[in-house]
Amino acid sequence: MKSEFALAFNEIADRSKLKREVILEALETAMVQAYRKAVSASTAQQVLAKVDPDTGSVSVFAEKEVVEGVQDQRTEVELHEARKVAPEAALGDTVVVESTPTDFGRIAAQTAKQVILQRIREAEREAQYQEFADREGDVVNGTVQSVTGSAVTISLGRAEASLPRNQQVPGERYHAHDKIRAYVLEVRKTSRGPQIIVSRQHKNMLRRLLEYEVPEIYNGLVEIKSIAREAGRRSKVAVSALQEGVDPVGACVGMRGVRIQSIVRELKDEKIDIIEWNPDQSVFISKALSPARVSGVYLNDDPEGGRTALVVVPDDQLSLAIGREGQNARLAAKLTGWRIDIKSLNEAANEAMRRLREEPALAEMADRLKDEMQQAEVTLARRAENRPVAPEEFALLARLVDRVEREEIKRREAVRETRARRRAEIRSRIPEGAFKMPLSEAGLSARVFNLLEEAGYDTVGNVLEQLGLDEDAILGLPNFGPKALEETKETLAGLTYPEAEAEAEELAAAPELAVTETDGSERPAEAPAALAAEVVTSEVAETEAPVLEAGAPEVIEAEEGLSSSAVLREGSAESLLPAAVTPASLPTVVEEPETPEVEEAEEEPLPPEVTMERFLEAGVPVEEEEEEPLATGSRGKKKKKKGKRKQVLLEYDPDRGVVVTKRKHKRGGKELWEEPEP
Repeated sequence: MKSEFALAFNEIADRSKLKREVILEALETAMVQAYRKAVSASTAQQVLAKVDPDTGSVSVFAEKEVVEGVQDQRTEVELHEARKVAPEAALGDTVVVESTPTDFGRIAAQTAKQVILQRIREAEREAQYQEFADREGDVVNGTVQSVTGSAVTISLGRAEASLPRNQQVPGERYHAHDKIRAYVLEVRKTSRGPQIIVSRQHKNMLRRLLEYEVPEIYNGLVEIKSIAREAGRRSKVAVSALQEGVDPVGACVGMRGVRIQSIVRELKDEKIDIIEWNPDQSVFISKALSPARVSGVYLNDDPEGGRTALVVVPDDQLSLAIGREGQNARLAAKLTGWRIDIKSLNEAANEAMRRLREEPALAEMADRLKDEMQQAEVTLARRAENRPVAPEEFALLARLVDRVEREEIKRREAVRETRARRRAEIRSRIPEGAFKMPLSEAGLSARVFNLLEEAGYDTVGNVLEQLGLDEDAILGLPNFGPKALEETKETLAGLTYPEAEAEAEELAAAPELAVTETDGSERPAEAPAALAAEVVTSEVAETEAPVLEAGAPEVIEAEEGLSSSAVLREGSAESLLPAAVTPASLPTVVEEPETPEVEEAEEEPLPPEVTMERFLEAGVPVEEEEEEPLATGSRGKKKKKKGKRKQVLLEYDPDRGVVVTKRKHKRGGKELWEEPEP
């Protein structure tokens, strides 16, 4: 037979809907806190409690120090008592021994009760939160508990939900004890339990109600494509069948409208239109405007301007297509995702006639449709006089409007294709690194950067692309004037991108081109042992001198204004050309050119005032006259010009036993004497 403790334990578990392990853990924690409070134990002391759920017996274990003589029963234990638990215990060790008091007393029992109740309440709140968090996005049943101006409190059994005013259906009245269904919008965790927010006007509530009432939707035979809802007034639902032979609209409506009427009653007589979804957007839009009849739908899917649909309806269907206060057209636009422009057939025909008469692009069509235009003018005149018109005449107007609108669609597509090609061409000219560089790193002023960022330009490439397409679009931005446009163009024109710098470094570090043999095979170009001929310019250039192939039939003269002339070098495979010289102007070398014979220059004698002894003591600077490089004139004669005199240092190298020549260079604001590279 079970003890009273076990019966009470099970009763608490059943009442609180909690697991036995959770209640047992709460009870043990309560006993530990009661023991600490009863004996004034330190928080640093380890205390454990074990509760037997069948008998209710409690055992408390505390950590104590092993000593010879006990002075404090709370923290010390004698050696022989400690060895009953731990046979290897020694003086100074700490062991966990049973320290259950004979009677906790009234305070201990009250403390245990409070802790148990607190832990049970926390566990209940956590369980409630987990339960309703899993039901977020579902419909729940409840009872109205109280009604205030800001919200309606709904009892969900173990928890309460709040229906805010902005989530209530306009026109609905709520009274206490009314049964109600609501959509769980959000579940928040708070210190006082879960806060549940429900809604009655969310469109997903209609989706869940359809899933509950229509088995085909719940089983996946019919899919809900989209929902447009104005709670309390009207809703449109687009459905599609996922299995052949299933009527999606009939499945949702039910036999004699039983299924849909059940949902209408739940939503307080809200009108619901069930529409069959169609992959053809023109057909889908015409059905979305039901119950109005549509004469034609003409789409304009512009990536920049958005998706717009022109819908032409008969004159007597215009008010029905628009709906009361534009409700039908508004819901159709939400359902399809297109901006819908509705025109009557009479208005569309007048517009088509005007365009045929005035627009040059439609002049050829106007010549072909002269007879139809004359008949249309007669029909439109009769309509303006409110005279009766035959159905054949209405059909003629509809055909005329259809031809003009389809021609306009072709023209827009041609313009769009041209714009796309131009955009692709402009984009190909912009480095890829520009689209990876944030606009904040471009160096623009704060005002210009903020204006461009507000307009949606986030990278340098986007701005360059728009400048290439139409800079007036950027100039038309709010508070963006010509000065800001000029600053943007100048700043972006001077930018360099990481990819371009990497490519330049790769080209600089690339090996020389292979030399083609006469038999068609290739071998790497060998570095020459010595330069066959080298002529240094009279003025030292800041940049590296261009290199031309030796043996080429023509050597291009350096233009005036260049800082340096060309340097002829044997075996060079590439040439760094001046800006005025293009690679196309140079001859193509297929075979390895023969090395021209160059006369060896005679060694210049030392100046008479310079002796070998002076070289051994210290280097002596002397002046050297540099020569201009050999350049080929228009008649093929070589010209030689004298350059300016430049100081050189002749110094004897005892290691090599030769006299070396050093030239003066400026580096870092200091003058250095360095031996030129061979």
